[in-house]
Amino acid sequence: MPDQSGVIQTDLLVVGAGVNGAGIAADAAGRGLSVVLCDQADIGGATSSSSTKLIHGGLRYLETWQFKLVHESLEEREVLLRAAPHIIWPMRFRLPHHKQLRPAWMIRIGLFLYDHLARRVTLPGSRSISFSGDGPLRSDYRRGFEYSDCWVDDSRLVILNALQAASNGAQVLPRHRCVNLTAQQKGKQGRWLAELLNERSGEVTKVSARCVVNAAGPWVTRVLTQSGTDNRAVRLVKGSHIVVPRMHPGEEAFLLQNADGRVVFVIPYEDDYTLIGTTEEDYAGDPADAKISSQEIEYLCDVVNQYFKRNISPADVVHTYAGVRPLVEEESDKAAGKSASKVSRDYSFQLDRREAPLLTVYGGKITTYRHLAESALRQLREIFPDMGEPWTRTANLPGGDFTDQASLLSVLQQEHPALPAQQIAAWVKRYGTSTRKLLDGVNGVADLGRQFGPGLYAREVDYLIAKEWAMTADDILWRRTKLGIRFTQEQVLDLEGYMARDT
Repeated sequence: MPDQSGVIQTDLLVVGAGVNGAGIAADAAGRGLSVVLCDQADIGGATSSSSTKLIHGGLRYLETWQFKLVHESLEEREVLLRAAPHIIWPMRFRLPHHKQLRPAWMIRIGLFLYDHLARRVTLPGSRSISFSGDGPLRSDYRRGFEYSDCWVDDSRLVILNALQAASNGAQVLPRHRCVNLTAQQKGKQGRWLAELLNERSGEVTKVSARCVVNAAGPWVTRVLTQSGTDNRAVRLVKGSHIVVPRMHPGEEAFLLQNADGRVVFVIPYEDDYTLIGTTEEDYAGDPADAKISSQEIEYLCDVVNQYFKRNISPADVVHTYAGVRPLVEEESDKAAGKSASKVSRDYSFQLDRREAPLLTVYGGKITTYRHLAESALRQLREIFPDMGEPWTRTANLPGGDFTDQASLLSVLQQEHPALPAQQIAAWVKRYGTSTRKLLDGVNGVADLGRQFGPGLYAREVDYLIAKEWAMTADDILWRRTKLGIRFTQEQVLDLEGYMARDT
């Protein structure tokens, strides 16, 4: 709450509401710290909503000997699957064997390690498989391998962590850009005075914090510059994806090897589509402006066409997105001339106390965000000796307090027999048990209000505005839901007009 001068007093100011920042805010608030979480744009609006949408160990990281990262990721895979079964679910991946690339024995060893580097509870192990001639792959590929990982709705994962933070008292401020950081008192017991500019209204909110966490992702060095803190070398890497009409009818995904040593995922997406990615190339410029290039589109199409009977071209692409991830580049990486795909995805911290306590987060991947948050709070234990103990490992994310989607869907259908089963199933995948909050007082389709496009009613729009900080049509169509891929421009404009009614 603001003091008499209008300044918000808080223990922790987290700058950046991507998955790492939201995860740290949720963990800290649950330990009894007062927290303010801010972002210059939407929650999860940048890198964290532009991933390949996987909770995975990172099979290819074994080639670069990143066993610690893979072990940690595999452990977290089981933790997150249990914490959020509405937005995370198991998926089988098929890896066609390309005789001219990695030998079969190498892949078998890699999959053996993948199965055993961490304890598996729910996911089946890997196996060798054969491909039939009537499958989606070209006849060149007769044998391969199959293993398990998980799909995740990445942007909703971020939003659920922000909701978890808010439920424990955190103040969440999307579209509030940190424009200034000044040390009020210097040293170990110092405080920061931050100025947060509301990008919509132009108003400035002042926050006085005992500690600042810089989780600004690709903008991490900008926050360090504001604070007068030394920067570490950060390498910005752009990853781009394309979406095409469904490539094959099965529910399994494919992992395709390429001659340049990289791999490309081909993943079922939103029932009728296939998600293909990612590229990796160095990036310079404002991360907010990142877009896929025509060369990247051609690259992804070419890799897929090496394997699938059905060829695709840029003309088949119905949607694209690109995100920029900040990777920590060590001097040894520079000296070795490592490509973007070889730089580690692991995370690290820098705690600086010369002005006032400032913890900067570098790197990380979406799978390890919860473990990263725990590690960040461990770094801050000396500053906040009275904070609570770790708690997120056994906690459900909002809406995740159920066992499996099929059982929850069955119960909700019985509670709302007048609503279309397909629509309830879509809500279960977004909100889990929180679907009941969305449908409170709803008896039939008429109670859902106006329909703006496929699967989106006024009831859900109002819910997302009131409960999940949605402010624009893009917030709803591409981050709170993935319905944007089905909306026409006219329907988008209609939704924008409805959301602007009170502004």
